[in-house]
Amino acid sequence: MQHLDFYILRALWILGIPVGAYAFIHALRQRADAFTAVGKLTKNAWLGITGAGLLVLVVFQGPWSNGALFWLAGLVAVLVYIVDVKPAVVGVQRGDQRW
Repeated sequence: MQHLDFYILRALWILGIPVGAYAFIHALRQRADAFTAVGKLTKNAWLGITGAGLLVLVVFQGPWSNGALFWLAGLVAVLVYIVDVKPAVVGVQRGDQRW
């Protein structure tokens, strides 16, 4: 139980890279007009955000590195895409009336 924080941070680091890759690939495969239809940033902006987030997650060696703040910002960037942008973009392409 003493090193629980280490294992949680290690799990976040290991899971962060595939999550970042998923966010980038998902943004890459979506239609460009779907992003603006739901009032989000453009597709190119989200490709840049998720791509930079993925790069930061790969380059910095987790939350205990010297660039922990950058690593955290990269993780937050890809999670914002997955939690906020992805459902809206998928919903508008499916024809949901909410968006």
